[in-house]
Formats: sequence, C-alpha cells, structure tokens
Amino acid sequence: MAKPMSFKDFLPVDYMPGEDDQVKLNAKKRKKDIPTGNTGEGVETEALSLAQRRKRSIQIKRMKARIALGRKRAARRMASMPTLKRRAQKQARNLIFKKLSKGKSRSEVSPQRRAEIEKRLDRLKGRIGNIAKRILPKVRKMEIARKKGQKPEATKTSGI
Repeated sequence: MAKPMSFKDFLPVDYMPGEDDQVKLNAKKRKKDIPTGNTGEGVETEALSLAQRRKRSIQIKRMKARIALGRKRAARRMASMPTLKRRAQKQARNLIFKKLSKGKSRSEVSPQRRAEIEKRLDRLKGRIGNIAKRILPKVRKMEIARKKGQKPEATKTSGI
C-alpha cells in the first residue's frame, strides 16, 4: 500500500531538494519570515495611472456598503496601536507636506506638484518617523477623547 500524502507534498516549491521533510519545512518557514522590499503594508507605493484609478473607483463603488459597515464597526472600537502609529505617520507626513508646499493642503496643490512633493516625502522617512513618535501620545489622547465622547482639545498638531 502506498504512503498517504501529507500536506508538505502539496507545497508548490521544494526549497531544499533531497533533504529531510522537517528540514524542508524549516527552510520554508525561514523563507517566509524574510521581509520583502514592499514597505507599503499592503498598499501599493507607486502612483496609479488614469486607467488604474478608474478601475479602482469602480471597485470601491461596488464595495461601498461593506466599507461603510466596516467603518461603523471600527468607530465603536478603540483603535489598535498599529492604527494609531499609522495615523501619527499620516499626520507627520501632512505636517511636512504643508511645509514643502508653503502652507497649502494636498487638495489645494496640483497633481503634478503633489507627486513631486510625495517623492520628496519618501526620501524623508527617518524624519517623518521621528515626528510620528513625538505625535503618537497626542494621537492616542485624541482617540481616548473620541471614545469618551468629548471633543479633542487640539486636532491640529503643530511644532515640528
């Protein structure tokens, strides 16, 4: 009688041919733990073309009910630490964006100028990270105030 197939037999790639099954599995686990070059956390970092933007728009319109439901659920919960860090990063990017665009917000700047500033922001990751660390306690206080039902005293973060 033939040996029954195991889960490992269905693995698409044999990382270490000729080795023991456990050694192969460990190699696969190590390979999985190696970070990739994508630092966007699931979000593409390249700018979208017009066709891609149109397709994404149609896709979002189709999913708008699900997105709204998820937003309502998330509003009832306290934001997790990774979410707060992401918010702090975004606020830090916006602060530096305003400095580079001479006080204008993203919506007031032309798309070409915005892309140019975004490229510059990508080179300032270290500085943005430092500002985000400094802003994080304020972001956390704002979230706690939101959950308590109070209005946060300062939504605008200043002082780089």
